[in-house]
Amino acid sequence: MTAGSVQSEKSVQLDRAGAVRVGEELDIARVDAYVKQRIAGLEGAPTVSQFSGGASNLTYQLSYPQRDLILRRPPFGHKAASAHDMLREARIMQALKPVYPYVPQVLLTCDDADVMGCDFYVMERLVGLIPRQNLPKGLDLDEAQTRQLCVNVIDKLIELHQVNPEAAGLNHLGKGEGFVQRQLEGWVKRYRQARTADVADFEDVMAWLQANRPAKDSATRVIHNDYRFDNVVLDPQHPLTVIGVLDWEMATLGDPLMDLGNSLAYWVQADDDAMFQAMRRQPTHLPGMLTRQEVIEYYAEKMGFEIAQFDFYRVFGLFRLAVIVQQIWYRYFHGQTTNPQFAQFGQITNYLQTRCQRFIAGALR
Repeated sequence: MTAGSVQSEKSVQLDRAGAVRVGEELDIARVDAYVKQRIAGLEGAPTVSQFSGGASNLTYQLSYPQRDLILRRPPFGHKAASAHDMLREARIMQALKPVYPYVPQVLLTCDDADVMGCDFYVMERLVGLIPRQNLPKGLDLDEAQTRQLCVNVIDKLIELHQVNPEAAGLNHLGKGEGFVQRQLEGWVKRYRQARTADVADFEDVMAWLQANRPAKDSATRVIHNDYRFDNVVLDPQHPLTVIGVLDWEMATLGDPLMDLGNSLAYWVQADDDAMFQAMRRQPTHLPGMLTRQEVIEYYAEKMGFEIAQFDFYRVFGLFRLAVIVQQIWYRYFHGQTTNPQFAQFGQITNYLQTRCQRFIAGALR
């Protein structure tokens, strides 16, 4: 099979939802009634399934006889005060769609608490392949094809960073210069609020970040803030081609180097240690995938940026990942979610402190 050849649904496994997790069920009668009032042509009762990839906002598939829809809602239980603003996420997607066509089309939003007890939105389902921990079953790429897929995914991040915020009507998202400082202060506060007694304090890492923070932002661009392989959708007929970018909950205007650093926090390459390999959520370890350093160099060339020093962005990305992991662990620790994929997140928080320290010491790149 060649990557450019036409794939059938039988030969390559499309991304599919599974059973709804216990404790995360929807009141489908209320949701169904609300959706049918606002989206024409739907008949019959939908089948509800849930995607496993989301560690933050929850993603469901509503399968009607006529079409499949995707519903996004916030997690059950405690959540950070500024997180999980579903209507904001939907508005950003609606504004970006005309200038960045990889955004799924939002079909409706809901701020009526009587329907689900929270805000939510419904969007189109993009039928395709999502590279999660491994490439989709049946998608066998050689090293050259894997490298091309890697470059294509990075190119979509670069394309996003080249969007004119004014043209997208997104100028209101930004607060101007000082994005890096605000991000650092915000994530430090979030970690301290979410810390449980069984995890590290990260004080040395936070002090290093403050001492090594760039004096000014590198630029102000539209940033995704959670850009990974498992947030892109590939064309099932041409699986090196990106047709969609998902999960816009943390998108904003900010420093694009922060966005790149955040993405690289998830970038597990072939020579990483066993613990980081065990955390891998995307197939960046495969032969042909760029290393983290190669990604930085490729990005800098394409964006026309001079990146003399990237250490701050590397360490910040890992620290931010630790905070996200810890916020989820806080909910699991206190019994607010029973999702078994979160059972080891406290150990991951501790590991990420050690990984930050190794980057600071120059032992990792």
